[in-house]
Amino acid sequence: MNLGDAMRRSEVFEYSLQQALYPHMKGIVPLPSVYYEDFIALNQKDRADNCIAGVSKQEHLNRIREDIRKFKAANKLDKVILLWTANTERFANEVEGINDTAENLLRSIERNETEVSQSTVFAVASILEGCSYINGSPQNTFVPGVIELADKHRVFIVGNDFKTGQTKIKTMLADFLVAAGIKPVSVVSYNHLGNNDGMNLSSESQFKSKEKSKKSCIEDILSSNQILYKDGDTNIDHTVVIKYVPTAGDTKKAMDEYISEIFMGGHHTLTIYNVCEDSLLAAPIILDLVLLTELFERIEYKTDQAAEFKRFDPVLSMLGYLMKAPQTRDESPLINSLVRQKSSIENMFKICAGLPLEDNLLLEYRAK
Repeated sequence: MNLGDAMRRSEVFEYSLQQALYPHMKGIVPLPSVYYEDFIALNQKDRADNCIAGVSKQEHLNRIREDIRKFKAANKLDKVILLWTANTERFANEVEGINDTAENLLRSIERNETEVSQSTVFAVASILEGCSYINGSPQNTFVPGVIELADKHRVFIVGNDFKTGQTKIKTMLADFLVAAGIKPVSVVSYNHLGNNDGMNLSSESQFKSKEKSKKSCIEDILSSNQILYKDGDTNIDHTVVIKYVPTAGDTKKAMDEYISEIFMGGHHTLTIYNVCEDSLLAAPIILDLVLLTELFERIEYKTDQAAEFKRFDPVLSMLGYLMKAPQTRDESPLINSLVRQKSSIENMFKICAGLPLEDNLLLEYRAK
């Protein structure tokens, strides 16, 4: 299906805009992809009609690498960045000897092991071609073997799961409450939508991937206040519900209830009702992720002790501002606070431009 017909089927744009865009979209046809039935909801099978032939994951890997090279040459490009916007997959089991190292992962692809997902095959192809890879879905595409492979090739990987509406508000609101000394004890997030993403998430194993992404986003924010949460006990009532309602279309309805403890055993309840066009919130984030990743590919640094300049760590966690579940190293601090995430990006670009960092002390006015 060409992009013009896909645009009409999705019914996201107004009819008049579809009519204006169709002549520009109808000539664009996506390259074939790979479909592993075990990782995607069964209700997606009828839509998987543009697939690379065969069942060999090694052949799929080779074909994707070839497509990247051909696309780059045909369009006379200096570089290519891959970004996964396809369906949410179930979590892959991380198994010793299968996907725990780069070598084992490559051998597992050769052997056609079942626990290698299609998004991981794409990530491996991208890394081997020297192309940064961005995971816009919540599944664990970046198994340990992928991270090790990215390290070996010094290629950026960015993850996971676009942070668009409900979670973006949650990471900002939770930060505000905790910083104000108000103790959230319950967060209940409900949403329903009717697009194909909602249909895929109506399957339990795919929903579990999304649930983990949505529920983990405030853990570090709660643990940052050890007065409210003594001994690091941040096990609050946090529930996420997603329902597929076809009549809602691409319009996602989200309802959140925050219950917090306040002074003298009192309680504070905050309820938010949010209506948004799901795809139209995600599309600008896709552009931002690609643009920022490309920009980071051009940034190099050197310490006084180093002999030469080098890139940042291949796990590009600084772009967590745009992700629900930022991919980090195990030993790296996880930051979900929206304000802190945004500040880190802004300060990095100020350093590159030779500008002073953000300083809210304003001592030149206050220390007179």
